[in-house]
Amino acid sequence: MRDENSVFIDCVMKTTFSSTIMPEIKQIKQEYDDLVNQLSDPGLICNWERFKKLLDRKTFLEKIIAKSQEIQEVKNKIEENKEILKLKEDPEFISLAETEIIQLQEKQTESEQDLEKLLSLARNQKLLNGVRENKNNSEKNTVIIEIRAGTGGDEACLFAADLYKMYSKYASLQNWKQKVLDSRPTELNGFKEIVFELSGNNVFSKIQYEGGIHRVQRIPKTEKMGRIHTSTTSVAVLLKPKRAEMKIRPEDLKIDFFRSSGPGGQNVNKRETAVRITHLPTNIVVTSQNERNQLQNKENAMAILEAKILEKREAEDFGEMGEKRKAQIKWAKRAEKIRTYNFPQNRITDHRIKKSWHNLEDIMAGNLEPIIKALMRSDA
Repeated sequence: MRDENSVFIDCVMKTTFSSTIMPEIKQIKQEYDDLVNQLSDPGLICNWERFKKLLDRKTFLEKIIAKSQEIQEVKNKIEENKEILKLKEDPEFISLAETEIIQLQEKQTESEQDLEKLLSLARNQKLLNGVRENKNNSEKNTVIIEIRAGTGGDEACLFAADLYKMYSKYASLQNWKQKVLDSRPTELNGFKEIVFELSGNNVFSKIQYEGGIHRVQRIPKTEKMGRIHTSTTSVAVLLKPKRAEMKIRPEDLKIDFFRSSGPGGQNVNKRETAVRITHLPTNIVVTSQNERNQLQNKENAMAILEAKILEKREAEDFGEMGEKRKAQIKWAKRAEKIRTYNFPQNRITDHRIKKSWHNLEDIMAGNLEPIIKALMRSDA
C-alpha cells in the first residue's frame, strides 16, 4: 500500500543530492513504504503501543521526505531562471531573474541545513526508530472531552463551539497539549459535536468537574427580533486509559472507511479517509474524520473507543459510575443543568455549589481557574 507521500518520494529520488545524502534518502524511502504497509494491517490496531510507535516513526520520516521535496522544488526553480537568462535579452528581466536565483540559492542552503539536522536525528536512531520518551505522568493525566449540542438548534451548536474555544484557551493557559479527535461542524461555524483530547499536569483533577449540561441564555446571532433564547450543550469528560489497561481483539472490531463531510453534510474529501469503528461486544460506535490521513483518523477513533470502553467497564463494575455518567449526559434538557451562562446579565452560575461570577467574557476567554478551584474546594 502506498499513499500520496510515496508518489513524490519517487520524484525526490531523481534529484542530485550529494553522494552521502542520496543513500540515506533511499533508505528512508524504503522504510517509509514498509511502514505504510505495516500500518495498513487491520490486526495491528489492537496492539496500541506498536501502532503508536510505527505511526510516530512514519510521521518523522515524512518530515525528511517533505524537506527533500522542498529542496528539489527550489532547485527546479533555479534551473528555470537560468534558462530564462539564456533566452531573454531585456536587462530588467535579466536582473529580476538573477535576484530570484540568489534568493532561491539562499533558501536551498537553508533547507539543506534543515535536512541535515533531520538526518542527524535519524542517525541517532532515537526518532528514526520511533522511540519517544514515555511520559507516564502525561498518560495518567489525559482526558477525552465530548461536547454535543442539545436543545436549541443552531444556537446550541454555536454555544458548543464557544465552549470548545473556552476549554482550548484554558488548556493553553495550563500548558496542556490538545488535539481534536473528531468534529461535526455546521454552516454557521458551530459544532453539532466535537471530541478532543487534553493532556498535561493535573488535567483530570481539574477538568473532571466540567461534565454535565451547560445552559446558555443570550440573543442568538440568528435572532432578528432581539429575543433572548435558552439553549443547552452537554459535556462529557472521559479518562483516557493507559495502553496496558486496554486490550482489544481485532475480531471484535468492525472498521469502515467513508468520505469525510463538512457543514450541511457535503463531502469535503474525495477519498475515503474518515473512519468508523464499531466495537461488536459493546456495540459502541466511534468515528473520526478531522484528518486527511486515514491512519491518523484510525488512531483518533481508537483513542475515543478505548476511553468509552474503559468507561463502560467501570460503570459495570461500579454501579455509581454508571449513574455518574448518566447524570453527565442525560437528555440535554433545559432543566438538567450544572451551569448557566447568562450573557445579558454578564453572569455565570454553577448550580452545584450555588455560586455566581460576573466576568462572563473573561471566563469564556479561558479564565476558568476561579470556577475550577471553587469546585475543587467544594468537593474536598
